[in-house]
Amino acid sequence: MSDAPHLPGLGPDDEPDVVPSTPSFVVEVTRSAKRRKTVGAHLVGGVLRIALPSWMSKADEAHWVREMSGRFERKLSADRFQLDERVAMLARRYDLQRPDSIRWNDDMRSRWGSCTPSQRTIRISTRLAPFPDWVVDYVIVHELAHLHVPAHNDEFWRLVYRYPKAERAIGYLMAKSGDGDEVD
Repeated sequence: MSDAPHLPGLGPDDEPDVVPSTPSFVVEVTRSAKRRKTVGAHLVGGVLRIALPSWMSKADEAHWVREMSGRFERKLSADRFQLDERVAMLARRYDLQRPDSIRWNDDMRSRWGSCTPSQRTIRISTRLAPFPDWVVDYVIVHELAHLHVPAHNDEFWRLVYRYPKAERAIGYLMAKSGDGDEVD
């Protein structure tokens, strides 16, 4: 049974809103001799337009279509969360301080989230967007705890374990990370 019915956006079965295996948009690739090094992409309506330098190979093109499609699918999946409302509710529920800002971050490759206590900011990796809501909530609570205690000491973990599914979420993230060491 889920402890999540009190949380906005969670149903009784704890199943994730997963990113579809086929993109929810059409991909259109253009090549340009003017474009020398960078790859660009933007979503217009239901079309993801990817601009490549003309010198790139078909293998490079396939790589960038996969990469950019994945990035935009994660962004679309992240839109199901209202982070400001979510963090306010979790902070209130688990008696933690609220950050001055929280936002999604596309550039996080080795962390699920990060907190800068001195600036009271939290960043959440968009790689989390397709995961179950209770996992995203754990990462938010983890980062909220850093507003109180910057280090991963006993006091910090006492705050984190106010979230009832913390241990389960840690296991989930360890499995997803592949190495089992980095859950922060």
